[in-house]
Amino acid sequence: MSPSDANAVRYARHYSLPPIGPKGQERLGKSSVLIVGAGGLGATASLYLTTAGIGKIYINDFDKVDATNLPRQILFRPNDVGRHKAEAAAQSLREWNPEAVIIPLPERLSEHALQETVRDVDVVLDCSDNFATRWLLNKTCFSEHRALISGAAIRLEGQLTLFRHDRQTPGEGCYRCLYSEHDENLEDCAGQGILAPVAGTIGCMMATEAIKLLSGIESDLAGKLWTYDAASADTRLIRIPKQTDCPVCGNR
Repeated sequence: MSPSDANAVRYARHYSLPPIGPKGQERLGKSSVLIVGAGGLGATASLYLTTAGIGKIYINDFDKVDATNLPRQILFRPNDVGRHKAEAAAQSLREWNPEAVIIPLPERLSEHALQETVRDVDVVLDCSDNFATRWLLNKTCFSEHRALISGAAIRLEGQLTLFRHDRQTPGEGCYRCLYSEHDENLEDCAGQGILAPVAGTIGCMMATEAIKLLSGIESDLAGKLWTYDAASADTRLIRIPKQTDCPVCGNR
């Protein structure tokens, strides 16, 4: 069986899906993604992106697998405890799709290294668990004109945003417009309680948005915040207005 025939079998459901089809699947195979954070969000998103046929995936996480990670970080098994998350995730993903190029980055990236990596990919997934990283990713993606998909999950709540920094639209804000260093009551996700499937839900949504973007399917999420409350099953979609005094995207 030729590679093209094998792909037609493997991705048959995408081939028969009108918004994607063979051409969209080919675009996915030529695409590259940076995933920052291999926790509950990143583990789920990376698995679906790998099995969907994304050609190259960078996984950046300098943390190591802990036993408390196992309920929600579905790439890891008990024998991975103590290993670097990026390396353990890469090994697991290669088993799911040997044709995918998976590049682990198991260190804290400097601003310069992050900039170089962002420049090498088509879209960035922010699956981190702290605001310092989120603000830096937003700033870098804005300066390098790369689309940014940002997700978060805590307790029984999750949220998702898409910033089209690759084609900036007047009036649409950025992550820094949404959350400022001066905001009160900001909660980092690190160390907080979380219902495991909530992280998986947001990770799946992030992968969906990335596949839509890379295959050419338009998204209504750009410049908006989607929130999910697992307790009530309520969802909301809120527009993120551009702040004129934003130090990243504002009118300076």
